[in-house]
Amino acid sequence: MRVEVWSDIACPWCYVGKARFEKALAAFPHRDEVEVVHRSFELDPNFPKDDVGPVVPLIARKYGITEEQAQANERNIGANAAAEGLEYRAEGRDHGNTFDMHRLLHFAGERGRRDELVSLLYRANFAGERSVFGDDAHLVELAAAAGLDADEARAVLADPDRYADEVRADEREAAALGATGVPFFVLDRRYGISGAQPAEVFAQALARAWDERAPLKTITDPARPGDDASVCGPDGCAVPGRS
Repeated sequence: MRVEVWSDIACPWCYVGKARFEKALAAFPHRDEVEVVHRSFELDPNFPKDDVGPVVPLIARKYGITEEQAQANERNIGANAAAEGLEYRAEGRDHGNTFDMHRLLHFAGERGRRDELVSLLYRANFAGERSVFGDDAHLVELAAAAGLDADEARAVLADPDRYADEVRADEREAAALGATGVPFFVLDRRYGISGAQPAEVFAQALARAWDERAPLKTITDPARPGDDASVCGPDGCAVPGRS
């Protein structure tokens, strides 16, 4: 079974939702048969790349609330993160454009290290002292910590076209599936879960999606029921004309 997860590194509920989903997956009896695929989604794709600043004033402006209210929201998310065993800096974090991070994640996906890099980027953004925005050197360090070649990661960041199409393709697919926010989880292209739901909800969804998987139906020649016709197998290939 495949679970696709659309998320953005700037999204605190994606950080929390990942932990809750992983808690449910760890207890799922068929967890070793579940493939988790991370997909790209930018909360603000038009945010200027070089515009990096504190997150609280940005939230206040975006939602038309006071900075005190925005800070209270941050503390509330921080409490939810702490309940999942996650570190969270409710004050002093930055915000910025995440497109380069998504490009780097697609590179990591080709090397089989995407989940590792996603986790490190989340932790660096929401719990680290050093900003992940506007600092390619920091991103290269995180890529190396995820098991990627530092020079290759640096080359990806230096070329704005590399993996850009892959990021945009993920975003178009999210729109086609009806995702308007993240995190957005899609189970076997049958069920969608929006938001950082409790682990119990993810557990129920995993069980339901697994139980409702459609078995493969084989179509054969009605005149020759049960005949596999011309096939090759471990013992060789069928020879026409021989029974």
